[in-house]
Amino acid sequence: MKALYRKYRPTRLEDVVAQPQVTEPLIKSLEQNRVSHAYLFIGPRGCGKTSVARIFAHAVNGFDYKVEDEYVDIIEIDGASNRGIDNIRDLREKVAIAPTHAKYKIYIIDEVHMLTKEAFNALLKTLEEPPEHAIFIMATTDAYKVPVTITSRAQTYTFKLADSKTMFDYLKSVASKENYSISDDALSIIVRRGGGSFRDSLSLLEQISTLSDELIDEKLVVKALGLPQDEQINKLLTCYEAGDSQQISGLLKDLLSSGVKAETLAEEIIAKIIENPKPTLIKLLAKLPDVKAPFPEAKLLVALSLQNVVKPVSSDARLGFLSTSYAGPPGKAEGRQSKHITLGDGSLAPVVTGLAPSSSVVTSGSPQSNSLRLPSNQPSQSVDFDWDGFLTRVQNLSDVVYSQIKKCKYTYTDNTLDIYPMRNIIKTILTKENNKKVIVQATDGLVKITIHEADEHPSSEKKDAVLEKISDIMGGEVRNDGGKSPF
Repeated sequence: MKALYRKYRPTRLEDVVAQPQVTEPLIKSLEQNRVSHAYLFIGPRGCGKTSVARIFAHAVNGFDYKVEDEYVDIIEIDGASNRGIDNIRDLREKVAIAPTHAKYKIYIIDEVHMLTKEAFNALLKTLEEPPEHAIFIMATTDAYKVPVTITSRAQTYTFKLADSKTMFDYLKSVASKENYSISDDALSIIVRRGGGSFRDSLSLLEQISTLSDELIDEKLVVKALGLPQDEQINKLLTCYEAGDSQQISGLLKDLLSSGVKAETLAEEIIAKIIENPKPTLIKLLAKLPDVKAPFPEAKLLVALSLQNVVKPVSSDARLGFLSTSYAGPPGKAEGRQSKHITLGDGSLAPVVTGLAPSSSVVTSGSPQSNSLRLPSNQPSQSVDFDWDGFLTRVQNLSDVVYSQIKKCKYTYTDNTLDIYPMRNIIKTILTKENNKKVIVQATDGLVKITIHEADEHPSSEKKDAVLEKISDIMGGEVRNDGGKSPF
Protein backbone atom coordinates (compact mmCIF):
# COMPACT_ATOMS: atom_id res chain seq x y z
CA MET A 1 0.00 0.00 0.00
CA LYS A 2 1.40 3.37 -1.04
CA ALA A 3 1.67 6.32 1.29
CA LEU A 4 -0.70 9.12 0.35
CA TYR A 5 2.07 11.56 -0.48
CA ARG A 6 3.46 9.07 -3.02
CA LYS A 7 0.07 8.02 -4.34
CA TYR A 8 -0.94 11.61 -5.07
CA ARG A 9 2.45 12.81 -6.29
CA PRO A 10 1.83 14.67 -9.59
CA THR A 11 3.13 13.20 -12.86
CA ARG A 12 2.64 16.26 -15.10
CA LEU A 13 3.60 19.87 -14.63
CA GLU A 14 -0.04 20.82 -15.18
CA ASP A 15 -1.01 18.71 -12.14
CA VAL A 16 1.34 20.44 -9.70
CA VAL A 17 -0.68 22.38 -7.12
CA ALA A 18 0.05 25.92 -5.90
CA GLN A 19 3.31 26.49 -7.82
CA PRO A 20 2.31 28.38 -11.02
CA GLN A 21 5.36 30.65 -10.74
CA VAL A 22 7.46 27.55 -11.41
CA THR A 23 5.38 25.30 -13.64
CA GLU A 24 4.22 27.89 -16.17
CA PRO A 25 7.75 29.07 -17.20
CA LEU A 26 8.95 25.46 -17.37
CA ILE A 27 6.02 24.46 -19.59
CA LYS A 28 6.75 27.38 -21.94
CA SER A 29 10.43 26.49 -22.11
CA LEU A 30 9.49 22.95 -23.15
CA GLU A 31 7.08 24.25 -25.79
CA GLN A 32 9.75 26.56 -27.21
CA ASN A 33 12.49 23.93 -26.89
CA ARG A 34 14.60 26.38 -24.85
CA VAL A 35 16.11 24.28 -22.10
CA SER A 36 18.94 25.47 -19.86
CA HIS A 37 21.86 23.32 -18.77
CA ALA A 38 21.32 24.03 -15.05
CA TYR A 39 18.34 24.69 -12.77
CA LEU A 40 18.15 25.48 -9.05
CA PHE A 41 14.90 24.78 -7.23
CA ILE A 42 14.68 26.42 -3.80
CA GLY A 43 11.92 26.36 -1.18
CA PRO A 44 10.66 24.73 2.04
CA ARG A 45 10.33 20.98 2.45
CA GLY A 46 7.37 19.14 0.99
CA CYS A 47 6.31 21.79 -1.52
CA GLY A 48 7.16 19.87 -4.73
CA LYS A 49 10.80 20.57 -5.64
CA THR A 50 11.84 16.95 -6.21
CA SER A 51 8.56 16.05 -7.89
CA VAL A 52 8.86 18.90 -10.38
CA ALA A 53 12.52 18.00 -11.02
CA ARG A 54 11.54 14.43 -11.90
CA ILE A 55 8.60 15.51 -14.05
CA PHE A 56 10.74 18.03 -15.91
CA ALA A 57 13.57 15.52 -16.42
CA HIS A 58 11.15 13.07 -18.04
CA ALA A 59 9.41 15.79 -20.09
CA VAL A 60 12.74 17.06 -21.51
CA ASN A 61 13.50 13.56 -22.79
CA GLY A 62 9.93 12.94 -23.99
CA PHE A 63 9.26 10.18 -21.45
CA ASP A 64 5.90 9.56 -19.79
CA TYR A 65 6.53 9.92 -16.07
CA LYS A 66 5.38 7.37 -13.55
CA VAL A 67 6.54 7.44 -9.96
CA GLU A 68 8.07 3.94 -10.21
CA ASP A 69 9.96 4.69 -13.43
CA GLU A 70 13.72 4.42 -13.46
CA TYR A 71 15.77 5.53 -16.46
CA VAL A 72 19.51 5.08 -16.68
CA ASP A 73 19.88 8.59 -18.08
CA ILE A 74 18.03 10.27 -15.20
CA ILE A 75 20.32 10.06 -12.18
CA GLU A 76 19.25 11.15 -8.71
CA ILE A 77 21.94 12.08 -6.18
CA ASP A 78 21.40 12.77 -2.49
CA GLY A 79 23.66 15.71 -1.66
CA ALA A 80 23.59 14.83 2.05
CA SER A 81 25.22 11.39 1.57
CA ASN A 82 27.26 12.17 -1.55
CA ARG A 83 28.72 15.46 -0.48
CA GLY A 84 32.47 14.97 -0.87
CA ILE A 85 34.84 15.99 -3.62
CA ASP A 86 35.38 12.34 -4.64
CA ASN A 87 31.65 11.95 -5.33
CA ILE A 88 31.62 15.03 -7.57
CA ARG A 89 34.81 13.93 -9.35
CA ASP A 90 33.08 10.64 -10.12
CA LEU A 91 30.10 12.60 -11.43
CA ARG A 92 32.36 14.70 -13.66
CA GLU A 93 33.86 11.60 -15.23
CA LYS A 94 30.47 10.00 -15.93
CA VAL A 95 28.74 13.17 -17.15
CA ALA A 96 31.04 13.22 -20.17
CA ILE A 97 29.60 9.90 -21.35
CA ALA A 98 26.72 10.33 -23.80
CA PRO A 99 23.21 9.23 -22.71
CA THR A 100 22.20 5.66 -23.46
CA HIS A 101 18.61 6.07 -24.66
CA ALA A 102 17.54 9.65 -23.95
CA LYS A 103 18.39 12.94 -25.58
CA TYR A 104 19.80 14.35 -22.34
CA LYS A 105 21.59 12.88 -19.36
CA ILE A 106 20.00 14.61 -16.38
CA TYR A 107 21.41 14.80 -12.87
CA ILE A 108 18.97 15.65 -10.06
CA ILE A 109 20.99 16.68 -6.99
CA ASP A 110 18.73 16.90 -3.93
CA GLU A 111 19.82 18.88 -0.83
CA VAL A 112 22.64 20.38 -2.88
CA HIS A 113 23.52 22.78 -0.06
CA MET A 114 25.03 19.81 1.82
CA LEU A 115 27.98 19.57 -0.56
CA THR A 116 31.37 20.52 0.83
CA LYS A 117 33.23 23.60 -0.35
CA GLU A 118 35.65 21.42 -2.34
CA ALA A 119 32.74 19.53 -3.91
CA PHE A 120 31.09 22.79 -4.97
CA ASN A 121 34.36 23.92 -6.57
CA ALA A 122 34.56 20.66 -8.51
CA LEU A 123 30.92 20.98 -9.61
CA LEU A 124 31.49 24.56 -10.67
CA LYS A 125 33.98 23.49 -13.33
CA THR A 126 31.35 21.22 -14.88
CA LEU A 127 28.66 23.92 -14.75
CA GLU A 128 31.00 26.39 -16.46
CA GLU A 129 31.62 24.09 -19.44
CA PRO A 130 28.87 21.42 -19.43
CA PRO A 131 28.56 18.80 -22.17
CA GLU A 132 25.80 19.47 -24.69
CA HIS A 133 23.87 16.42 -23.50
CA ALA A 134 23.96 17.21 -19.75
CA ILE A 135 21.39 19.00 -17.61
CA PHE A 136 21.68 19.60 -13.86
CA ILE A 137 18.61 20.12 -11.66
CA MET A 138 19.59 21.05 -8.09
CA ALA A 139 17.15 21.31 -5.20
CA THR A 140 17.67 22.83 -1.75
CA THR A 141 15.81 24.05 1.31
CA ASP A 142 18.70 26.35 2.30
CA ALA A 143 19.53 28.48 -0.72
CA TYR A 144 21.80 30.79 1.26
CA LYS A 145 24.25 27.90 1.71
CA VAL A 146 24.70 27.48 -2.04
CA PRO A 147 27.67 29.53 -3.33
CA VAL A 148 26.76 32.44 -5.56
CA THR A 149 29.13 31.04 -8.19
CA ILE A 150 26.71 28.11 -8.52
CA THR A 151 23.45 30.06 -8.38
CA SER A 152 24.67 32.55 -11.00
CA ARG A 153 25.11 29.70 -13.50
CA ALA A 154 21.65 28.22 -13.03
CA GLN A 155 18.07 29.29 -13.63
CA THR A 156 16.55 29.72 -10.16
CA TYR A 157 12.93 28.88 -9.35
CA THR A 158 11.40 29.55 -5.93
CA PHE A 159 8.76 27.22 -4.51
CA LYS A 160 6.30 28.38 -1.86
CA LEU A 161 4.25 26.75 0.85
CA ALA A 162 0.58 26.39 -0.01
CA ASP A 163 -1.88 28.85 1.51
CA SER A 164 -4.54 27.55 3.90
CA LYS A 165 -7.45 27.62 1.43
CA THR A 166 -5.53 25.82 -1.30
CA MET A 167 -4.35 23.14 1.12
CA PHE A 168 -7.82 22.72 2.64
CA ASP A 169 -9.42 22.21 -0.79
CA TYR A 170 -6.66 19.80 -1.79
CA LEU A 171 -6.96 17.68 1.38
CA LYS A 172 -10.73 17.62 1.13
CA SER A 173 -10.43 16.32 -2.44
CA VAL A 174 -7.99 13.59 -1.35
CA ALA A 175 -10.19 12.65 1.63
CA SER A 176 -13.17 12.32 -0.71
CA LYS A 177 -11.24 10.07 -3.13
CA GLU A 178 -10.07 7.90 -0.23
CA ASN A 179 -13.59 7.78 1.31
CA TYR A 180 -12.40 9.30 4.57
CA SER A 181 -15.20 10.65 6.78
CA ILE A 182 -13.68 13.75 8.34
CA SER A 183 -15.16 17.07 9.45
CA ASP A 184 -14.09 20.45 8.10
CA ASP A 185 -12.89 21.50 11.56
CA ALA A 186 -10.68 18.43 11.76
CA LEU A 187 -9.29 19.15 8.29
CA SER A 188 -8.56 22.72 9.34
CA ILE A 189 -6.39 21.43 12.19
CA ILE A 190 -4.44 19.22 9.76
CA VAL A 191 -3.97 22.20 7.44
CA ARG A 192 -2.59 24.29 10.30
CA ARG A 193 -0.29 21.54 11.56
CA GLY A 194 0.91 20.76 8.03
CA GLY A 195 2.21 24.29 7.69
CA GLY A 196 1.66 24.51 3.93
CA SER A 197 3.73 21.39 3.16
CA PHE A 198 1.89 18.90 0.95
CA ARG A 199 3.96 15.95 2.15
CA ASP A 200 3.50 16.78 5.83
CA SER A 201 -0.21 17.47 5.42
CA LEU A 202 -0.88 14.25 3.50
CA SER A 203 1.08 12.25 6.08
CA LEU A 204 -1.05 13.76 8.86
CA LEU A 205 -4.27 13.03 6.94
CA GLU A 206 -3.22 9.42 6.51
CA GLN A 207 -2.37 9.14 10.20
CA ILE A 208 -5.71 10.62 11.27
CA SER A 209 -7.70 8.41 8.85
CA THR A 210 -6.97 5.33 10.99
CA LEU A 211 -8.56 6.77 14.13
CA SER A 212 -12.14 5.81 13.40
CA ASP A 213 -14.38 4.24 10.77
CA GLU A 214 -17.00 6.85 11.64
CA LEU A 215 -16.80 10.63 11.38
CA ILE A 216 -13.44 11.98 12.51
CA ASP A 217 -14.13 15.26 14.31
CA GLU A 218 -12.04 18.04 15.80
CA LYS A 219 -11.88 16.57 19.31
CA LEU A 220 -10.56 13.27 18.03
CA VAL A 221 -7.81 14.98 16.04
CA VAL A 222 -6.81 17.21 18.97
CA LYS A 223 -6.52 14.18 21.24
CA ALA A 224 -4.63 12.06 18.71
CA LEU A 225 -2.06 14.74 17.92
CA GLY A 226 -1.64 15.85 21.52
CA LEU A 227 -2.75 19.39 20.79
CA PRO A 228 -4.13 21.98 23.21
CA GLN A 229 -7.70 23.06 22.59
CA ASP A 230 -8.46 26.55 21.33
CA GLU A 231 -10.12 27.50 24.64
CA GLN A 232 -6.94 26.65 26.53
CA ILE A 233 -4.77 28.69 24.16
CA ASN A 234 -7.15 31.65 24.39
CA LYS A 235 -7.19 31.46 28.17
CA LEU A 236 -3.39 31.32 28.28
CA LEU A 237 -3.09 34.43 26.10
CA THR A 238 -5.70 36.26 28.17
CA CYS A 239 -3.70 35.55 31.33
CA TYR A 240 -0.53 36.71 29.57
CA GLU A 241 -2.14 40.03 28.66
CA ALA A 242 -3.44 40.41 32.20
CA GLY A 243 -0.02 39.62 33.65
CA ASP A 244 -1.41 36.78 35.76
CA SER A 245 1.79 34.76 36.22
CA GLN A 246 0.23 32.41 38.78
CA GLN A 247 -2.58 31.47 36.43
CA ILE A 248 -0.12 31.06 33.54
CA SER A 249 1.99 28.68 35.61
CA GLY A 250 -1.07 26.60 36.51
CA LEU A 251 -2.32 26.40 32.93
CA LEU A 252 1.10 25.38 31.65
CA LYS A 253 1.38 22.68 34.30
CA ASP A 254 -2.02 21.23 33.32
CA LEU A 255 -1.25 21.33 29.59
CA LEU A 256 2.20 19.78 29.88
CA SER A 257 1.02 17.07 32.27
CA SER A 258 -1.75 16.14 29.82
CA GLY A 259 0.87 15.19 27.23
CA VAL A 260 1.09 18.42 25.21
CA LYS A 261 4.70 19.11 24.28
CA ALA A 262 6.14 22.54 24.99
CA GLU A 263 7.26 22.87 21.36
CA THR A 264 3.77 22.02 20.11
CA LEU A 265 2.19 24.47 22.52
CA ALA A 266 4.55 27.22 21.33
CA GLU A 267 3.65 26.50 17.70
CA GLU A 268 -0.07 26.66 18.47
CA ILE A 269 0.32 29.96 20.32
CA ILE A 270 2.27 31.42 17.38
CA ALA A 271 -0.47 30.34 14.97
CA LYS A 272 -3.13 31.87 17.21
CA ILE A 273 -1.29 35.21 17.49
CA ILE A 274 -0.71 35.41 13.73
CA GLU A 275 -4.38 34.62 13.17
CA ASN A 276 -5.40 37.57 15.37
CA PRO A 277 -2.38 39.81 16.05
CA LYS A 278 -2.59 42.27 18.94
CA PRO A 279 0.02 44.86 20.00
CA THR A 280 0.15 43.27 23.47
CA LEU A 281 1.02 39.87 21.97
CA ILE A 282 3.52 40.80 19.24
CA LYS A 283 6.41 40.82 21.73
CA LEU A 284 5.65 37.18 22.51
CA LEU A 285 6.34 36.17 18.89
CA ALA A 286 10.02 37.02 19.35
CA LYS A 287 10.35 34.58 22.27
CA LEU A 288 8.32 31.54 21.21
CA PRO A 289 10.52 30.30 18.31
CA ASP A 290 13.26 29.68 20.90
CA VAL A 291 11.10 27.12 22.69
CA LYS A 292 13.02 23.96 21.80
CA ALA A 293 15.46 21.52 23.38
CA PRO A 294 17.17 21.69 25.75
CA PHE A 295 14.66 22.63 28.50
CA PRO A 296 11.75 23.66 26.24
CA GLU A 297 9.33 23.79 29.18
CA ALA A 298 11.49 26.32 31.01
CA LYS A 299 11.89 28.44 27.87
CA LEU A 300 8.13 28.48 27.36
CA LEU A 301 7.56 29.61 30.95
CA VAL A 302 10.14 32.39 30.50
CA ALA A 303 8.50 33.48 27.23
CA LEU A 304 5.12 33.76 28.94
CA SER A 305 6.48 35.40 32.08
CA LEU A 306 5.10 38.67 33.39
CA GLN A 307 8.17 40.73 32.49
CA ASN A 308 7.32 40.51 28.80
CA VAL A 309 3.95 42.22 29.18
CA VAL A 310 3.64 45.91 28.35
CA LYS A 311 1.50 47.28 31.14
CA PRO A 312 -1.09 49.83 30.12
CA VAL A 313 -0.45 53.30 31.50
CA SER A 314 -3.23 55.66 32.45
CA SER A 315 -3.69 58.41 29.88
CA ASP A 316 -4.28 61.04 32.53
CA ALA A 317 -0.88 60.20 34.01
CA ARG A 318 0.80 61.34 30.80
CA LEU A 319 2.62 58.00 30.56
CA GLY A 320 4.07 58.24 34.02
CA PHE A 321 7.33 59.67 32.73
CA LEU A 322 6.31 63.31 32.81
CA SER A 323 3.66 63.82 35.46
CA THR A 324 3.76 65.16 38.98
CA SER A 325 0.56 65.40 40.97
CA TYR A 326 -0.35 66.53 44.49
CA ALA A 327 -1.32 63.64 46.77
CA GLY A 328 -3.27 65.75 49.23
CA PRO A 329 -2.85 68.84 51.42
CA PRO A 330 0.54 70.04 52.62
CA GLY A 331 2.14 68.16 55.49
CA LYS A 332 2.49 69.46 59.01
CA ALA A 333 6.06 70.62 58.63
CA GLU A 334 6.27 74.27 57.71
CA GLY A 335 7.12 74.90 54.06
CA ARG A 336 6.86 71.20 53.26
CA GLN A 337 4.45 69.77 50.69
CA SER A 338 3.71 66.11 49.93
CA LYS A 339 4.03 65.37 46.26
CA HIS A 340 4.11 62.20 44.22
CA ILE A 341 5.58 61.32 40.87
CA THR A 342 4.03 58.59 38.73
CA LEU A 343 6.54 55.92 37.81
CA GLY A 344 6.55 53.76 34.67
CA ASP A 345 4.75 50.88 36.37
CA GLY A 346 1.88 53.11 37.47
CA SER A 347 2.95 53.28 41.13
CA LEU A 348 3.38 56.52 43.06
CA ALA A 349 6.65 57.59 44.65
CA PRO A 350 6.67 60.39 47.25
CA VAL A 351 8.71 63.50 46.61
CA VAL A 352 9.32 66.09 49.30
CA THR A 353 9.54 69.63 48.02
CA GLY A 354 10.01 73.00 49.67
CA LEU A 355 12.99 71.80 51.73
CA ALA A 356 16.19 73.71 52.14
CA PRO A 357 18.79 72.79 49.51
CA SER A 358 20.98 69.82 50.39
CA SER A 359 23.56 67.64 48.69
CA SER A 360 20.81 65.36 47.36
CA VAL A 361 18.82 68.16 45.74
CA VAL A 362 20.10 70.35 42.93
CA THR A 363 18.40 73.31 41.37
CA SER A 364 17.58 73.07 37.68
CA GLY A 365 16.34 76.13 35.87
CA SER A 366 14.10 78.23 38.10
CA PRO A 367 14.10 78.10 41.92
CA GLN A 368 10.75 76.29 41.79
CA SER A 369 12.16 73.40 39.74
CA ASN A 370 13.85 70.84 42.01
CA SER A 371 15.68 67.72 40.82
CA LEU A 372 16.84 64.74 42.82
CA ARG A 373 20.45 63.61 42.57
CA LEU A 374 19.92 59.86 42.33
CA PRO A 375 22.68 57.23 42.52
CA SER A 376 23.38 56.64 38.84
CA ASN A 377 25.98 57.09 36.15
CA GLN A 378 23.79 59.89 34.80
CA PRO A 379 24.81 63.52 35.39
CA SER A 380 21.35 64.32 36.74
CA GLN A 381 17.84 62.92 36.74
CA SER A 382 14.73 65.03 36.94
CA VAL A 383 11.81 63.94 39.07
CA ASP A 384 9.69 64.94 36.08
CA PHE A 385 11.09 62.06 34.02
CA ASP A 386 11.35 58.39 35.05
CA TRP A 387 14.36 57.16 33.07
CA ASP A 388 14.12 53.57 34.32
CA GLY A 389 10.45 53.39 33.39
CA PHE A 390 11.30 54.85 30.00
CA LEU A 391 13.98 52.18 29.46
CA THR A 392 11.47 49.47 30.33
CA ARG A 393 9.08 50.81 27.71
CA VAL A 394 11.86 50.88 25.12
CA GLN A 395 12.85 47.29 25.94
CA ASN A 396 9.26 46.13 25.47
CA LEU A 397 9.25 47.75 22.04
CA SER A 398 12.73 46.83 20.80
CA ASP A 399 15.60 44.89 22.35
CA VAL A 400 18.01 46.42 19.81
CA VAL A 401 17.20 50.02 20.74
CA TYR A 402 17.22 49.16 24.45
CA SER A 403 20.68 47.58 24.26
CA GLN A 404 22.07 50.87 22.92
CA ILE A 405 20.07 53.54 24.71
CA LYS A 406 20.79 52.07 28.15
CA LYS A 407 24.44 53.00 27.58
CA CYS A 408 23.59 56.69 27.11
CA LYS A 409 23.52 59.61 29.51
CA TYR A 410 20.62 62.01 29.49
CA THR A 411 19.21 65.27 30.78
CA TYR A 412 15.59 66.41 30.91
CA THR A 413 14.58 70.07 31.00
CA ASP A 414 11.66 72.05 29.63
CA ASN A 415 9.92 68.93 28.30
CA THR A 416 13.02 68.06 26.27
CA LEU A 417 14.90 64.79 26.65
CA ASP A 418 18.55 65.16 25.59
CA ILE A 419 20.26 61.82 24.96
CA TYR A 420 24.08 61.66 24.91
CA PRO A 421 25.52 58.49 23.28
CA MET A 422 28.95 57.36 24.43
CA ARG A 423 30.05 56.47 20.90
CA ASN A 424 29.15 57.63 17.40
CA ILE A 425 28.04 54.13 16.39
CA ILE A 426 25.38 54.28 19.10
CA LYS A 427 24.08 57.58 17.71
CA THR A 428 24.01 56.06 14.21
CA ILE A 429 21.87 53.17 15.46
CA LEU A 430 19.51 55.33 17.52
CA THR A 431 18.92 57.87 14.74
CA LYS A 432 17.83 55.27 12.19
CA GLU A 433 14.24 56.01 11.25
CA ASN A 434 12.68 52.87 12.75
CA ASN A 435 14.73 53.10 15.96
CA LYS A 436 13.92 56.80 16.43
CA LYS A 437 10.24 55.89 16.10
CA VAL A 438 10.66 53.40 18.94
CA ILE A 439 12.11 56.09 21.21
CA VAL A 440 9.30 58.50 20.34
CA GLN A 441 6.70 55.77 20.83
CA ALA A 442 8.11 55.02 24.29
CA THR A 443 7.01 58.51 25.34
CA ASP A 444 3.90 58.60 23.13
CA GLY A 445 5.34 61.69 21.47
CA LEU A 446 4.84 63.84 24.56
CA VAL A 447 8.52 64.72 24.84
CA LYS A 448 10.85 66.47 22.46
CA ILE A 449 13.85 64.18 21.89
CA THR A 450 17.34 65.27 20.85
CA ILE A 451 20.13 62.75 20.23
CA HIS A 452 23.51 64.45 20.47
CA GLU A 453 26.91 63.69 18.99
CA ALA A 454 29.20 61.37 20.92
CA ASP A 455 31.69 64.14 21.67
CA GLU A 456 29.02 66.36 23.24
CA HIS A 457 28.55 66.32 27.01
CA PRO A 458 25.56 67.08 29.20
CA SER A 459 25.59 70.72 30.28
CA SER A 460 24.88 69.66 33.85
CA GLU A 461 28.09 67.62 34.02
CA LYS A 462 30.35 69.29 36.55
CA LYS A 463 33.93 70.12 35.66
CA ASP A 464 36.84 69.44 37.95
CA ALA A 465 37.78 72.77 39.58
CA VAL A 466 41.45 71.82 39.99
CA LEU A 467 41.76 70.79 36.37
CA GLU A 468 40.06 74.02 35.35
CA LYS A 469 42.74 76.07 37.19
CA ILE A 470 45.55 74.00 35.64
CA SER A 471 43.97 74.47 32.24
CA ASP A 472 43.88 78.26 32.71
CA ILE A 473 47.58 78.29 33.75
CA MET A 474 48.64 76.08 30.84
CA GLY A 475 46.53 78.06 28.38
CA GLY A 476 44.64 75.06 27.06
CA GLU A 477 42.63 71.94 27.84
CA VAL A 478 43.93 69.45 30.37
CA ARG A 479 42.90 65.77 30.41
CA ASN A 480 42.03 63.92 33.55
CA ASP A 481 43.69 60.60 32.84
CA GLY A 482 43.40 58.95 36.21
CA GLY A 483 46.24 60.62 38.10
CA LYS A 484 48.86 60.37 35.37
CA SER A 485 50.76 63.43 34.24
CA PRO A 486 48.39 65.76 32.40
CA PHE A 487 51.25 67.49 30.56
